[in-house]
Amino acid sequence: MADSARPSPRACAKPRFRVLVLNQIAASGLSRLPIELYEVGNPLENPDAIMVRSADLHKAVIPASVKAIGRAGAGTNNIPVKAMSARGVPVFNAPGANANAVKELVLAGMLMAARNLQPAAQYVQSLNPAMPDLDSHIEEGKKQFGGTELAGKTVGVVGLGRIGCLVADAAIRLGMQVIGFDPDITVEAAWSLPAQVQRAGSVADLIRRCDFVSVHVPLLEATRHLIDERQLAQARSGVVLLNFSRDAVVDVAAVLAALETNRLSCYVCDFPEASLIGHPRVVALPHLGASTQEAEENCAIMVADQLRDYLEHGNIRHSVNFPEAVAARESAYRVAIANANVPNMLGQISTAMAEAGLNIHTMLNKSRGEMAYTIVDVDSPVPDAVVAAIAAIDGVLGVRYLAARK
Repeated sequence: MADSARPSPRACAKPRFRVLVLNQIAASGLSRLPIELYEVGNPLENPDAIMVRSADLHKAVIPASVKAIGRAGAGTNNIPVKAMSARGVPVFNAPGANANAVKELVLAGMLMAARNLQPAAQYVQSLNPAMPDLDSHIEEGKKQFGGTELAGKTVGVVGLGRIGCLVADAAIRLGMQVIGFDPDITVEAAWSLPAQVQRAGSVADLIRRCDFVSVHVPLLEATRHLIDERQLAQARSGVVLLNFSRDAVVDVAAVLAALETNRLSCYVCDFPEASLIGHPRVVALPHLGASTQEAEENCAIMVADQLRDYLEHGNIRHSVNFPEAVAARESAYRVAIANANVPNMLGQISTAMAEAGLNIHTMLNKSRGEMAYTIVDVDSPVPDAVVAAIAAIDGVLGVRYLAARK
Protein backbone atom coordinates (compact mmCIF):
# COMPACT_ATOMS: atom_id res chain seq x y z
CA MET A 1 0.00 0.00 0.00
CA ALA A 2 3.02 2.26 -0.15
CA ASP A 3 3.01 5.44 -2.19
CA SER A 4 5.77 7.73 -3.39
CA ALA A 5 5.07 10.08 -0.48
CA ARG A 6 6.31 8.45 2.74
CA PRO A 7 5.94 10.71 5.76
CA SER A 8 7.87 9.48 8.76
CA PRO A 9 5.74 8.15 11.62
CA ARG A 10 4.89 10.82 14.13
CA ALA A 11 5.73 8.90 17.27
CA CYS A 12 3.97 9.10 20.59
CA ALA A 13 4.36 7.05 23.76
CA LYS A 14 1.05 5.18 23.77
CA PRO A 15 -0.95 6.06 20.67
CA ARG A 16 -4.58 5.09 20.82
CA PHE A 17 -5.08 5.22 17.05
CA ARG A 18 -2.82 4.65 14.06
CA VAL A 19 -3.44 6.48 10.78
CA LEU A 20 -1.72 5.41 7.58
CA VAL A 21 -1.14 8.36 5.27
CA LEU A 22 -0.95 7.75 1.53
CA ASN A 23 0.07 10.57 -0.83
CA GLN A 24 1.05 13.97 0.51
CA ILE A 25 -1.53 15.28 2.98
CA ALA A 26 -1.33 18.92 4.07
CA ALA A 27 0.36 19.33 7.44
CA SER A 28 -2.49 21.57 8.58
CA GLY A 29 -4.76 18.54 8.33
CA LEU A 30 -2.44 16.07 10.03
CA SER A 31 -1.95 18.52 12.89
CA ARG A 32 -5.64 18.05 13.75
CA LEU A 33 -4.77 14.58 15.02
CA PRO A 34 -3.21 15.18 18.47
CA ILE A 35 0.12 13.51 18.97
CA GLU A 36 -0.84 12.06 22.36
CA LEU A 37 -3.63 10.06 20.71
CA TYR A 38 -2.47 9.37 17.16
CA GLU A 39 0.48 7.81 15.42
CA VAL A 40 0.49 9.08 11.85
CA GLY A 41 2.81 7.96 9.07
CA ASN A 42 3.77 5.68 6.20
CA PRO A 43 4.69 2.85 6.45
CA LEU A 44 2.50 1.89 9.38
CA GLU A 45 1.35 -1.58 10.40
CA ASN A 46 -2.20 -2.41 11.48
CA PRO A 47 -3.63 1.07 10.93
CA ASP A 48 -7.00 2.05 12.34
CA ALA A 49 -7.63 4.44 9.46
CA ILE A 50 -6.25 5.50 6.10
CA MET A 51 -5.95 9.04 4.75
CA VAL A 52 -5.60 9.17 0.97
CA ARG A 53 -5.77 11.52 -1.99
CA SER A 54 -5.10 9.81 -5.34
CA ALA A 55 -3.58 6.42 -4.41
CA ASP A 56 -5.57 3.57 -5.98
CA LEU A 57 -6.87 1.41 -3.14
CA HIS A 58 -8.58 -0.94 -5.58
CA LYS A 59 -5.14 -2.45 -6.17
CA ALA A 60 -4.18 -2.55 -2.51
CA VAL A 61 -4.70 -5.01 0.31
CA ILE A 62 -6.54 -3.00 2.95
CA PRO A 63 -5.68 -4.41 6.40
CA ALA A 64 -8.44 -5.91 8.52
CA SER A 65 -7.53 -3.40 11.24
CA VAL A 66 -8.81 -0.47 9.15
CA LYS A 67 -11.97 1.01 10.63
CA ALA A 68 -12.34 4.05 8.34
CA ILE A 69 -10.94 5.60 5.17
CA GLY A 70 -10.75 9.34 4.59
CA ARG A 71 -10.33 10.80 1.09
CA ALA A 72 -8.89 14.32 1.19
CA GLY A 73 -11.03 15.40 -1.73
CA ALA A 74 -14.51 14.95 -3.13
CA GLY A 75 -14.37 11.94 -5.45
CA THR A 76 -13.90 8.40 -4.11
CA ASN A 77 -13.45 6.48 -7.38
CA ASN A 78 -10.01 5.31 -6.18
CA ILE A 79 -11.53 3.58 -3.14
CA PRO A 80 -13.41 0.24 -3.17
CA VAL A 81 -16.45 1.72 -1.47
CA LYS A 82 -18.73 -1.30 -1.97
CA ALA A 83 -16.17 -3.66 -0.45
CA MET A 84 -15.70 -1.32 2.50
CA SER A 85 -19.44 -1.19 3.07
CA ALA A 86 -19.51 -4.98 3.29
CA ARG A 87 -16.83 -4.75 5.99
CA GLY A 88 -18.68 -2.05 7.92
CA VAL A 89 -16.01 0.54 7.12
CA PRO A 90 -17.21 4.09 6.40
CA VAL A 91 -15.51 6.04 3.61
CA PHE A 92 -15.32 9.77 4.25
CA ASN A 93 -14.70 12.56 1.75
CA ALA A 94 -14.50 16.34 1.83
CA PRO A 95 -17.41 17.68 -0.23
CA GLY A 96 -17.23 21.40 -0.79
CA ALA A 97 -13.75 21.82 0.64
CA ASN A 98 -12.31 22.38 -2.83
CA ALA A 99 -15.42 24.05 -4.26
CA ASN A 100 -13.99 27.55 -4.54
CA ALA A 101 -10.86 26.27 -6.28
CA VAL A 102 -12.93 24.42 -8.88
CA LYS A 103 -15.25 27.39 -9.33
CA GLU A 104 -12.33 29.69 -10.09
CA LEU A 105 -10.92 27.19 -12.59
CA VAL A 106 -14.29 26.95 -14.35
CA LEU A 107 -14.34 30.73 -14.69
CA ALA A 108 -10.81 30.63 -16.07
CA GLY A 109 -11.91 27.96 -18.54
CA MET A 110 -14.83 30.05 -19.74
CA LEU A 111 -12.55 33.05 -20.25
CA MET A 112 -9.93 30.96 -22.06
CA ALA A 113 -12.59 29.69 -24.48
CA ALA A 114 -14.41 33.01 -24.94
CA ARG A 115 -11.25 35.01 -25.62
CA ASN A 116 -9.26 32.28 -27.44
CA LEU A 117 -6.47 32.69 -24.92
CA GLN A 118 -4.77 29.33 -25.49
CA PRO A 119 -4.19 29.69 -29.26
CA ALA A 120 -3.40 33.40 -28.82
CA ALA A 121 -0.68 32.63 -26.28
CA GLN A 122 0.67 29.84 -28.49
CA TYR A 123 0.84 32.28 -31.42
CA VAL A 124 2.89 34.79 -29.44
CA GLN A 125 5.24 32.04 -28.25
CA SER A 126 5.81 31.02 -31.86
CA LEU A 127 7.08 34.46 -32.88
CA ASN A 128 10.76 35.24 -33.30
CA PRO A 129 11.47 38.08 -30.86
CA ALA A 130 14.41 39.18 -33.03
CA MET A 131 12.32 39.85 -36.14
CA PRO A 132 12.48 43.53 -37.15
CA ASP A 133 8.74 43.88 -37.75
CA LEU A 134 7.58 42.11 -34.56
CA ASP A 135 4.96 44.72 -33.68
CA SER A 136 3.30 44.54 -37.08
CA HIS A 137 3.21 40.74 -36.93
CA ILE A 138 1.53 40.91 -33.54
CA GLU A 139 -1.06 43.41 -34.75
CA GLU A 140 -1.79 41.39 -37.87
CA GLY A 141 -1.90 38.08 -36.03
CA LYS A 142 -4.28 39.16 -33.31
CA LYS A 143 -7.15 39.40 -35.79
CA GLN A 144 -7.56 35.63 -35.82
CA PHE A 145 -8.14 35.49 -32.06
CA GLY A 146 -11.09 37.84 -31.67
CA GLY A 147 -13.49 36.51 -29.05
CA THR A 148 -16.67 37.26 -27.17
CA GLU A 149 -17.50 38.64 -23.73
CA LEU A 150 -19.16 36.59 -21.00
CA ALA A 151 -21.59 39.33 -19.99
CA GLY A 152 -24.95 38.76 -21.60
CA LYS A 153 -24.24 35.13 -22.49
CA THR A 154 -26.10 32.15 -21.02
CA VAL A 155 -24.39 29.39 -19.08
CA GLY A 156 -26.04 26.12 -18.20
CA VAL A 157 -24.95 24.43 -14.97
CA VAL A 158 -25.61 20.68 -14.83
CA GLY A 159 -25.42 19.62 -11.18
CA LEU A 160 -26.29 22.13 -8.48
CA GLY A 161 -24.21 20.94 -5.57
CA ARG A 162 -21.75 23.16 -3.76
CA ILE A 163 -19.56 23.75 -6.83
CA GLY A 164 -22.46 24.20 -9.22
CA CYS A 165 -24.06 26.79 -6.94
CA LEU A 166 -20.80 28.73 -6.67
CA VAL A 167 -20.36 28.67 -10.47
CA ALA A 168 -23.93 29.91 -10.92
CA ASP A 169 -23.44 32.74 -8.44
CA ALA A 170 -20.11 33.81 -10.00
CA ALA A 171 -21.58 33.75 -13.51
CA ILE A 172 -24.47 35.98 -12.42
CA ARG A 173 -21.98 38.44 -10.94
CA LEU A 174 -20.24 38.53 -14.34
CA GLY A 175 -23.50 39.54 -15.99
CA MET A 176 -24.41 36.13 -17.40
CA GLN A 177 -27.79 34.42 -17.51
CA VAL A 178 -27.79 31.07 -15.69
CA ILE A 179 -29.90 27.98 -16.33
CA GLY A 180 -29.56 25.05 -13.93
CA PHE A 181 -30.53 21.39 -13.95
CA ASP A 182 -30.33 18.91 -11.09
CA PRO A 183 -33.13 16.39 -10.49
CA ASP A 184 -31.62 15.43 -7.12
CA ILE A 185 -30.91 18.89 -5.71
CA THR A 186 -30.65 18.90 -1.93
CA VAL A 187 -32.53 21.28 0.32
CA GLU A 188 -29.22 22.84 1.40
CA ALA A 189 -28.19 23.44 -2.22
CA ALA A 190 -31.61 24.84 -3.10
CA TRP A 191 -31.31 27.39 -0.30
CA SER A 192 -27.86 28.50 -1.49
CA LEU A 193 -28.84 28.70 -5.16
CA PRO A 194 -29.20 32.31 -6.40
CA ALA A 195 -32.83 33.24 -7.11
CA GLN A 196 -31.91 34.40 -10.64
CA VAL A 197 -31.09 30.85 -11.76
CA GLN A 198 -33.69 29.50 -14.18
CA ARG A 199 -34.59 25.82 -13.92
CA ALA A 200 -34.34 23.48 -16.91
CA GLY A 201 -36.50 20.38 -17.20
CA SER A 202 -33.73 18.18 -18.57
CA VAL A 203 -30.13 18.21 -19.77
CA ALA A 204 -31.34 18.49 -23.38
CA ASP A 205 -33.58 21.43 -22.46
CA LEU A 206 -30.62 23.16 -20.82
CA ILE A 207 -28.16 22.56 -23.65
CA ARG A 208 -30.37 23.96 -26.37
CA ARG A 209 -30.67 27.28 -24.52
CA CYS A 210 -27.03 27.95 -23.59
CA ASP A 211 -23.81 29.43 -24.93
CA PHE A 212 -21.75 27.65 -22.25
CA VAL A 213 -22.48 24.36 -20.47
CA SER A 214 -20.60 23.44 -17.28
CA VAL A 215 -20.97 19.94 -15.81
CA HIS A 216 -20.71 19.33 -12.04
CA VAL A 217 -22.03 15.86 -11.20
CA PRO A 218 -20.40 12.82 -9.56
CA LEU A 219 -19.52 9.84 -11.71
CA LEU A 220 -22.21 7.24 -11.14
CA GLU A 221 -23.67 4.65 -13.45
CA ALA A 222 -26.57 7.05 -14.06
CA THR A 223 -24.24 9.92 -15.01
CA ARG A 224 -21.77 8.00 -17.18
CA HIS A 225 -21.82 9.67 -20.61
CA LEU A 226 -24.49 12.05 -19.35
CA ILE A 227 -23.34 14.37 -22.12
CA ASP A 228 -23.38 12.24 -25.26
CA GLU A 229 -24.23 12.43 -28.95
CA ARG A 230 -27.96 12.76 -28.29
CA GLN A 231 -27.52 15.62 -25.86
CA LEU A 232 -24.98 17.45 -28.00
CA ALA A 233 -27.32 17.23 -30.98
CA GLN A 234 -29.61 19.61 -29.08
CA ALA A 235 -26.92 22.27 -28.71
CA ARG A 236 -26.99 25.50 -30.67
CA SER A 237 -23.99 25.95 -32.94
CA GLY A 238 -20.80 27.13 -31.23
CA VAL A 239 -21.48 26.06 -27.64
CA VAL A 240 -18.56 25.80 -25.20
CA LEU A 241 -18.65 22.66 -23.05
CA LEU A 242 -16.76 22.58 -19.74
CA ASN A 243 -16.18 19.42 -17.73
CA PHE A 244 -14.52 19.76 -14.33
CA SER A 245 -16.38 16.87 -12.68
CA ARG A 246 -15.18 13.47 -13.94
CA ASP A 247 -13.89 12.39 -17.35
CA ALA A 248 -16.48 9.69 -18.11
CA VAL A 249 -19.41 12.01 -17.44
CA VAL A 250 -18.78 13.22 -20.99
CA ASP A 251 -18.58 10.98 -24.05
CA VAL A 252 -15.28 12.13 -25.56
CA ALA A 253 -15.98 10.55 -28.96
CA ALA A 254 -19.23 12.52 -29.16
CA VAL A 255 -17.38 15.70 -28.17
CA LEU A 256 -14.78 15.25 -30.90
CA ALA A 257 -17.52 14.67 -33.47
CA ALA A 258 -19.36 17.81 -32.30
CA LEU A 259 -16.16 19.85 -32.59
CA GLU A 260 -15.72 18.70 -36.19
CA THR A 261 -19.23 19.88 -37.11
CA ASN A 262 -18.85 23.12 -35.12
CA ARG A 263 -21.74 22.12 -32.90
CA LEU A 264 -19.16 22.75 -30.17
CA SER A 265 -16.72 25.62 -30.56
CA CYS A 266 -14.51 24.47 -27.68
CA TYR A 267 -14.21 21.73 -25.08
CA VAL A 268 -12.57 22.71 -21.79
CA CYS A 269 -11.82 19.92 -19.35
CA ASP A 270 -9.59 18.79 -16.52
CA PHE A 271 -8.96 15.35 -18.03
CA PRO A 272 -6.40 15.23 -20.89
CA GLU A 273 -7.27 11.95 -22.58
CA ALA A 274 -4.97 10.92 -25.42
CA SER A 275 -7.57 11.67 -28.11
CA LEU A 276 -7.90 15.26 -26.87
CA ILE A 277 -4.24 16.22 -26.68
CA GLY A 278 -3.22 18.52 -29.51
CA HIS A 279 -6.73 19.27 -30.73
CA PRO A 280 -6.83 22.98 -31.64
CA ARG A 281 -10.20 23.59 -29.97
CA VAL A 282 -9.66 21.62 -26.80
CA VAL A 283 -8.32 23.14 -23.59
CA ALA A 284 -7.28 20.14 -21.52
CA LEU A 285 -5.78 20.79 -18.09
CA PRO A 286 -3.85 18.24 -15.98
CA HIS A 287 -6.52 17.72 -13.30
CA LEU A 288 -5.96 21.08 -11.61
CA GLY A 289 -9.43 21.44 -10.08
CA ALA A 290 -8.35 21.09 -6.45
CA SER A 291 -4.69 21.95 -6.95
CA THR A 292 -4.47 25.03 -4.79
CA GLN A 293 -2.82 25.35 -1.42
CA GLU A 294 -6.10 26.48 0.09
CA ALA A 295 -8.12 23.56 -1.30
CA GLU A 296 -5.57 20.97 -0.22
CA GLU A 297 -5.53 22.39 3.31
CA ASN A 298 -9.33 22.60 3.48
CA CYS A 299 -9.72 18.99 2.33
CA ALA A 300 -7.06 17.69 4.73
CA ILE A 301 -8.53 19.53 7.72
CA MET A 302 -12.07 18.44 6.93
CA VAL A 303 -11.29 14.75 6.51
CA ALA A 304 -8.95 14.66 9.53
CA ASP A 305 -11.70 16.11 11.71
CA GLN A 306 -14.19 13.56 10.37
CA LEU A 307 -11.85 10.63 11.00
CA ARG A 308 -11.10 11.83 14.51
CA ASP A 309 -14.79 12.27 15.38
CA TYR A 310 -15.48 8.76 14.09
CA LEU A 311 -12.54 7.01 15.72
CA GLU A 312 -13.05 8.66 19.12
CA HIS A 313 -16.83 9.07 19.27
CA GLY A 314 -18.33 6.98 16.47
CA ASN A 315 -19.94 10.00 14.79
CA ILE A 316 -20.32 9.97 11.01
CA ARG A 317 -20.27 13.12 8.91
CA HIS A 318 -19.89 13.23 5.12
CA SER A 319 -19.55 9.53 4.46
CA VAL A 320 -20.25 8.31 0.93
CA ASN A 321 -21.51 4.91 2.07
CA PHE A 322 -22.92 5.42 5.59
CA PRO A 323 -25.79 7.61 6.84
CA GLU A 324 -25.10 10.85 8.67
CA ALA A 325 -25.13 9.92 12.35
CA VAL A 326 -24.02 12.44 14.95
CA ALA A 327 -24.90 12.12 18.64
CA ALA A 328 -23.70 14.31 21.47
CA ARG A 329 -21.83 12.18 23.96
CA GLU A 330 -24.04 11.64 27.03
CA SER A 331 -22.12 8.78 28.59
CA ALA A 332 -18.56 7.60 28.99
CA TYR A 333 -19.60 4.25 27.50
CA ARG A 334 -20.60 4.16 23.84
CA VAL A 335 -21.18 1.31 21.41
CA ALA A 336 -21.27 1.99 17.66
CA ILE A 337 -22.71 -0.66 15.35
CA ALA A 338 -22.66 -0.90 11.55
CA ASN A 339 -25.23 -3.30 10.19
CA ALA A 340 -27.39 -4.23 7.24
CA ASN A 341 -30.63 -2.27 7.11
CA VAL A 342 -32.95 -5.15 8.04
CA PRO A 343 -35.93 -5.50 10.43
CA ASN A 344 -35.56 -6.14 14.18
CA MET A 345 -31.92 -5.11 14.35
CA LEU A 346 -32.53 -2.55 17.10
CA GLY A 347 -34.56 -5.07 19.06
CA GLN A 348 -31.74 -7.61 18.99
CA ILE A 349 -29.15 -5.02 20.00
CA SER A 350 -31.33 -3.78 22.87
CA THR A 351 -32.01 -7.35 24.01
CA ALA A 352 -28.30 -8.20 24.10
CA MET A 353 -27.67 -5.18 26.33
CA ALA A 354 -30.69 -5.76 28.55
CA GLU A 355 -29.75 -9.38 29.18
CA ALA A 356 -26.37 -8.16 30.44
CA GLY A 357 -28.05 -5.70 32.81
CA LEU A 358 -26.98 -2.62 30.84
CA ASN A 359 -29.18 0.45 30.89
CA ILE A 360 -29.41 2.34 27.58
CA HIS A 361 -29.04 6.05 28.22
CA THR A 362 -29.69 7.14 24.61
CA MET A 363 -29.80 5.51 21.19
CA LEU A 364 -29.48 6.90 17.66
CA ASN A 365 -30.25 4.82 14.57
CA LYS A 366 -29.88 6.00 10.99
CA SER A 367 -30.12 4.22 7.67
CA ARG A 368 -29.05 4.82 4.10
CA GLY A 369 -30.10 2.34 1.49
CA GLU A 370 -28.90 -1.11 2.55
CA MET A 371 -26.66 0.33 5.28
CA ALA A 372 -27.68 1.23 8.84
CA TYR A 373 -25.71 2.62 11.75
CA THR A 374 -26.54 2.74 15.44
CA ILE A 375 -24.95 4.67 18.31
CA VAL A 376 -25.82 3.56 21.85
CA ASP A 377 -24.74 5.34 25.02
CA VAL A 378 -25.06 3.20 28.15
CA ASP A 379 -24.70 4.04 31.83
CA SER A 380 -21.98 1.53 32.75
CA PRO A 381 -19.00 -0.27 31.23
CA VAL A 382 -19.80 -2.75 28.46
CA PRO A 383 -18.28 -6.23 28.94
CA ASP A 384 -16.41 -7.83 26.05
CA ALA A 385 -19.00 -10.61 26.02
CA VAL A 386 -21.76 -8.12 25.17
CA VAL A 387 -19.73 -6.65 22.30
CA ALA A 388 -19.14 -10.19 21.03
CA ALA A 389 -22.85 -11.03 21.32
CA ILE A 390 -23.83 -8.00 19.28
CA ALA A 391 -21.14 -8.76 16.69
CA ALA A 392 -22.61 -12.27 16.33
CA ILE A 393 -26.07 -10.96 15.35
CA ASP A 394 -26.85 -11.85 11.76
CA GLY A 395 -26.46 -8.71 9.65
CA VAL A 396 -24.07 -6.88 11.97
CA LEU A 397 -20.99 -5.78 10.01
CA GLY A 398 -18.95 -4.23 12.77
CA VAL A 399 -19.10 -3.24 16.44
CA ARG A 400 -16.90 -0.71 18.22
CA TYR A 401 -16.83 -0.10 21.97
CA LEU A 402 -15.80 3.50 22.62
CA ALA A 403 -15.14 3.98 26.30
CA ALA A 404 -14.17 7.54 27.12
CA ARG A 405 -10.55 8.15 28.15
CA LYS A 406 -9.87 8.52 31.85
